[in-house]
Amino acid sequence: MPKINVYLPDDLADAVRDAGLPVSAICQRALELAVRRITTIRQTVLTAISDEELGNQLTSFTARAVTVLKLARDAADGQIGTTQLLQGMADEGANMAVAILQSMEISPKRLVEAARQVDEPGSEGFSLPAATALELAVAEATALGHNYVGCEHLLIGLAAETDGGAGHALREAGADAKVLRRSVSAALAGYTQAKNPAAQNSALLMLLRRELAPIVKRVEALEAR
Repeated sequence: MPKINVYLPDDLADAVRDAGLPVSAICQRALELAVRRITTIRQTVLTAISDEELGNQLTSFTARAVTVLKLARDAADGQIGTTQLLQGMADEGANMAVAILQSMEISPKRLVEAARQVDEPGSEGFSLPAATALELAVAEATALGHNYVGCEHLLIGLAAETDGGAGHALREAGADAKVLRRSVSAALAGYTQAKNPAAQNSALLMLLRRELAPIVKRVEALEAR
């Protein structure tokens, strides 16, 4: 059986050893899942399928992500490029990718305009950069340990792709893949915390302590006189 080396940060490697995890089995399972997702993407971008079939094929994609792909196809003139994928996000409007861009004070519509200035190789169907961005979105979701592919993963994939107009526009706006990974992780952590009442209380308590700290310090100083 072929051997593939997997490199881990020191802290993670120690934690894996301490937990006694079956590394080989876990890696095999993760890689099998990633291969299936990537294979599905490649089959989808090479096949002209209807909107209904698009949703049925991309079962790991969220409903919003599938809607973005449909809107991208509607916006395309023969070829679906990264610009159309970015436009699909902007047109859908309610996805996390748009929220993240807006939090960074980046206008999705202006990004689309900038992306249109870059020509992409390809013909009918998805352009090569668009297909690559979709594959990278799957890889990002897998790397983050998510069992779904959402618009936030597609946004990172677009930024990581090097030849398309969307990636060029995103990087020029200061939203490269590294920055977007941090933003997505922070946004998802915040969303998880917002759904957890205990976490909400803990966060509120920390905020109150921080705000009250100067007052407490002044009171203690007065009492010490």
